[in-house]
Amino acid sequence: MQPTPSNPLSPTVFAQTYFHGTKANLQLGDLISVGFNSNYGEQKNAKYIFLTATLDAAIWGAELAVGEGRERIYLVEPTGPIENDPDLTDKKFPGNPTQSYRSTHPFRVVGEVTSWQGHPAEQVNAMKEALERLKQQGINSLNDE
Repeated sequence: MQPTPSNPLSPTVFAQTYFHGTKANLQLGDLISVGFNSNYGEQKNAKYIFLTATLDAAIWGAELAVGEGRERIYLVEPTGPIENDPDLTDKKFPGNPTQSYRSTHPFRVVGEVTSWQGHPAEQVNAMKEALERLKQQGINSLNDE
């Protein structure tokens, strides 16, 4: 049985599915680890890596990732503890409805979602413009810490 993110001591018979949106080309079994350039913000070496239990949040992750690669969404399995992503849970969405988490422990790629519908282009462009305005104000993601 797997522990749940909200209560790591409370077992459940169902394993939680987690997603990671990116433009990186990964293979089954690969580990996504800290210490590589972030997909977001100032693109410094990431102190944390991020995952979500909602496909919509993973789609945003793929759409907002920097780089030239194809947008991808991977099914991932945490190899250690995860915690709420404070960028979203404390600042934007109290209660973590996006089910977004971060960790310093690697995630193992266990699959890829190959059929998904992205957000409308105007919505993605508006989000990118808003993130650029924040960056110009010196407000960056905790991903860059």
